[in-house]
Amino acid sequence: MNKLSLTPVSPPGRQTAPLSGPVKTPGSGFGRIIEDSVGAVNKQIETASSLSEGLMAGKQSNIHETMIAVEKASLSFHMLTRVQGKVIDAYKEIMRMQL
Repeated sequence: MNKLSLTPVSPPGRQTAPLSGPVKTPGSGFGRIIEDSVGAVNKQIETASSLSEGLMAGKQSNIHETMIAVEKASLSFHMLTRVQGKVIDAYKEIMRMQL
C-alpha cells in the first residue's frame, strides 16, 4: 500500500518538508508508563509476600517492617485498580465521541 504524505501549501519559491507524525522515542509514552507502574506494584507485592512468608517461617522477627510492606503493596494495588478504572472510563468516553 502506498504511503500518503502531505505537503503544506507555501508561497512560490519556498520549499517545505512533508509533514510527519509525532516523534516517538523508545521508552516513552503512556504504555511504557503503565508497564513500569504495573512492574513496580508487582515488585511491592512480591516483597510483601516474601516478608510475610519469612515472618510465618520464623526467619524474620520484624513484624512492623512486614506490615508496612503489606500495606504499601495493598495501597499500590488499590491505586492501580483505580487508575485502570479511570483509563477504561476515558476509553469509553472517547468511543462515544462523534466525529
